[in-house]
Amino acid sequence: MALDKKWIVKEPGNPAIVRNLASELGVDPSLANLLVQRNITNLFQAKSFFRPQLEDLHDPFLMKDMDKAVRRLDKAIKESEKILVYGDYDVDGTTAVALVYSFLRKETPMVSFYIPDRYTEGYGISYVGIDHAVNEGCTLIIALDCGIKAIEKVVYAKERGIDFIICDHHLPAGELPKAAAVLNPKRNDCNYPFNELSGCGVGFKFMQAFCQRKNIPLMELYPFLDLLVVSIAADLVSITGENRILAHYGLQQLNEAPRKGLLSIIKLAGLEKHRITMDDIVFKIGPRINAAGRMESGKMAVDLLISRTDDVASKIGDTINDHNDDRKYIDRKITQEALTMVREMEGIEQKKSIVLYNSKWHKGVVGIVASRLVETFYRPTIVLTESNGYITGSARSITGFDLYEAIEQCGDLMESFGGHMYAAGLTMKEEHLEEFTSRFEKWSAEKISDDMLTPQVSIDTYLEFRQITPKFFRLLKQFQPFGPGNESPVFVTEDVYDNGNGRLVGSDAGHLKLELIQEDEPYRAISAIAFNQREHFDHLHNGNPVDICYSVAENYYRGIANLQLRVKDIKIRDLIV
Repeated sequence: MALDKKWIVKEPGNPAIVRNLASELGVDPSLANLLVQRNITNLFQAKSFFRPQLEDLHDPFLMKDMDKAVRRLDKAIKESEKILVYGDYDVDGTTAVALVYSFLRKETPMVSFYIPDRYTEGYGISYVGIDHAVNEGCTLIIALDCGIKAIEKVVYAKERGIDFIICDHHLPAGELPKAAAVLNPKRNDCNYPFNELSGCGVGFKFMQAFCQRKNIPLMELYPFLDLLVVSIAADLVSITGENRILAHYGLQQLNEAPRKGLLSIIKLAGLEKHRITMDDIVFKIGPRINAAGRMESGKMAVDLLISRTDDVASKIGDTINDHNDDRKYIDRKITQEALTMVREMEGIEQKKSIVLYNSKWHKGVVGIVASRLVETFYRPTIVLTESNGYITGSARSITGFDLYEAIEQCGDLMESFGGHMYAAGLTMKEEHLEEFTSRFEKWSAEKISDDMLTPQVSIDTYLEFRQITPKFFRLLKQFQPFGPGNESPVFVTEDVYDNGNGRLVGSDAGHLKLELIQEDEPYRAISAIAFNQREHFDHLHNGNPVDICYSVAENYYRGIANLQLRVKDIKIRDLIV
C-alpha cells in the first residue's frame, strides 16, 4: 500500500507576467505559468530555456586550480609521462574515466585507467591503486569523482613520485589534499558560476580547458556528451544552468550517435525504437552500467564504454546485462529480509530513523535496498553489511533532512564517510555500531518533525483534461530534460473517473492501468498508469470519483508513442452511492 502523501500546490506565477509571457510565446497560460514558476519571465529567458546553446557553457578557467591542472597535464603529455586515469566504480565514475581516458588516448599513448574494486578496496582512492600506479611507472594520476578527502593518500603518492589532479564534486572537508590541482566547484574558495556538476562534468570541464589552451576545436569533445548525460542523469545532479545545456546536447548525442558500448546497453534495455529520456537513463541504462561495479568490477563498465567494435560491445553488454539480472534477484531478496527486520522492530513507529545491519548482505545492493526502505517507511535509512573486517554501507534520506550532516556528527565513530545531503556512504568498526545507531537516531529525532515524516508531492498547477491538447503536450516536451531542479511538471485534476476499462497490471497485479475521464467530456478518455496503488481499484471500478496528481509523459508500445498520465497519487472523493 502506498504511503499517504501531502499535496503541496505551488504559488502561481504573477498573473500579469504570466499573461504577458503567454501572449509573447503564443502558448496556453498554464504553460506560461510553469515557466514563471521556474523564474523564466521574458522572451529572452524562454528562448535560452527552450534552446540551450553550447556557446553558453562557462569558461572552464573560472574554476579554481584549472590553470594548474592544464599546465600539469600538458607537461605530462609533452614529456611522455605515464598517466593513470582513476575513477569510482559507479556510473558517474566510470563514465568520467571513459570520457577522460578516451580523449587523452588521442593525445598520448602513455595513458591507462584504473577502477578500484568495490569489495577489496572500497570507495575512492586506495593505497592498492596508488601502488598499481607505482608499479606501472605512472607519475600523474587524474582522479575522477573521488579524491577530495584523500589527504594521506595524496601524500603517500607524492612520496613515491606521483602527482595527483583531483576532479571531484563531493563536499570537501576542512582541509584539501596537497595535489598538483584540486578541481571541485564546491570548494569554498572556488568562484565557478555553477557548483552542481557531476564528477564526469568536472572531468569534461578539465578536457574543455585543455582544448582551449591547446587550440583544439571544442567539437572534438562533443561526441563525449553521451557519456556526460548518463552521469548527469544517474547521479541525480541538478538539471539547471550548465547541466541543462550539457544534458540537452548529451541526449541528442545519445539518441542520434551513441558510442558502441552505450548502444549495446540501449538495445538490451529495449530502448532502440524510441527517443531516450533522462528517466530511461535513470531506470534502465544507469542500473545496467552500475551492475558491473556492484556484481563484479567497474573496470568492465569502462571496457564497455570505450569499446571500439560492435562484437566487443555486444559481448561485454551481454555479460553486464546478466549481472544486472543477478543484481535484481539479490536486491529483491535482501529487500524482503530488510522489510521483515523493520516490521519486527519494537517501537519502529516512534523512531525517526532506520539503521539495519546484516553481515551476509551483498555490499553492491545495500544502497538500492536503503532507497526501497525510504519509499516504504519514509525515514532516513542506513543499510549496512560486513566487508574486509569493517561495517560498511549506504544511507538514503527524506526531504529536508541533511544526511551528510547527521553522519558527520558521528564522525569520531567513522573510518570513512562521504556523500551528499540525500545519499551517503560510510564505514566503521563493528564495536561502534550500537553507539552510532543511538546517536544517529537522537540527531534524527531532534531534526525531523512529525510533519516531515509525511512524504510530499509538489504540484505545479491545476489542470482540466480538455487543456491537454496535442499542442500542449508538444510544448510541454520542450521543458525536457527533466530532473532535479527541473522536475517534470505535476498537475492536479479533480473529479476524475475510470471509464470502466481500468484493470490491474504487473507481475503481482500491484499497478493500475486506467482510462480516465471527466464528467463534462465522458467520451474523451486519457490513458493513465498508477504504480503501486492497487488499493484504489475497487473504488474506481465501482464508478466513484477521485482526484489525481500526475505528470504527462509518452508511453511507447510496439514502437508507437502515446500520451499517458503517470499518476503519482490518488485521493478518494465521496462515494456516489
